[in-house]
Amino acid sequence: MTTRNDTVSAQNISPLEFRGTSRVLIVTAVDAEKDAIIRGLGDQAAECFDVIAAGVGPASAAAGTAAAIAFAIVAASARDLAQGTAAPEELDAAQGSAASSGPGPARGTGNGSSAYRLVISAGIGGGFPGRADVGSLVVADAMVAADLGSQTPDGFLSVDELGFGSSRVAADAVLAARLRHELQRAGLAVSGGTAVTVSTATGTAQTAAELLRRVPDAAAEGMEGFGVATAAQQFGLPVLELRGISNAVGPRDRDAWRIKDALDALQAASSILREVITS
Repeated sequence: MTTRNDTVSAQNISPLEFRGTSRVLIVTAVDAEKDAIIRGLGDQAAECFDVIAAGVGPASAAAGTAAAIAFAIVAASARDLAQGTAAPEELDAAQGSAASSGPGPARGTGNGSSAYRLVISAGIGGGFPGRADVGSLVVADAMVAADLGSQTPDGFLSVDELGFGSSRVAADAVLAARLRHELQRAGLAVSGGTAVTVSTATGTAQTAAELLRRVPDAAAEGMEGFGVATAAQQFGLPVLELRGISNAVGPRDRDAWRIKDALDALQAASSILREVITS
């Protein structure tokens, strides 16, 4: 799979062509995941979803997500200005808000603030044995940066324990429960729990056990969820994480990976996303 950085600005959408407000942004890591989701959405994709591949890892995921949201805020405000429904100062305010790097939620003004109403981190990933089988799906209750912290002589300390912030972002509980319910109704195997985000994918039983010690309810492992969630949180937007499980978290065994099955599960889940999210 490639790791091409494919942000919203590369989708040939100029500010005056932005396709409307209250859309859903889906962020994947690579094109194979993005393509599976677009196949699942079908003709629904252009109606209310934007799907991007922001790159691998939490930093690329956060940067790509923030850039997409900021672009959408400014684009929606520019469209309103062109249509005569917004004053020039509103566009200036939206641009300033989109460029702000201060802590806490940032919002645009006017209609631009609702350019996206939900952000979804989606892709394939590892499943913790006994909690998420290979080929199944996980709709997370929360996204946790499981390796964000410090090593000490007494063991790992999370960024929370260090007093430097939080390593956890909660998913939208209502939407997560609704999505799991509808996936189950469609006959798809799905579980909840926490999706852990790591910068180095787990490859040993020892690391898998340590992750479970840090996050006892961990169900899936990925490399982007917390980054996407943090960016969405900065803009005051709710977030979900959806993972198709390609391998068991633990000893690295490429021969046992079932990437196609995970992508197929992701595609199947995406085929009912519009019904769930827009109902």
